Amino acid sequence: MVLVRGLLGDVLRRKRLRQGRTLREVSADARVSLGYLSEVERGQKEASSELLAAICMALEVPLSTIFAEVSEDLAREEALVLAHPAIEPEVVASAA
Repeated sequence: MVLVRGLLGDVLRRKRLRQGRTLREVSADARVSLGYLSEVERGQKEASSELLAAICMALEVPLSTIFAEVSEDLAREEALVLAHPAIEPEVVASAA
């Protein structure tokens, strides 16, 4: 099963890393605890809409851009799962 929170965390992490910023910098700018932001990026916590908005403001990226990338990643994951129905989605995703 593909978890949206995991895909969302991956997109947020990619944005942050492309900017060359640390978790500490973004967490301070977003006024979110470092540990919580880390858990969101690792897909371990569901982020509220308020938290996502704060993170996006800190990254200077529209929330709609984040959701669009998550949607693209989700479509790709679903296509892999549909192409290989006998294989667990986690196995397919790790092979991609």
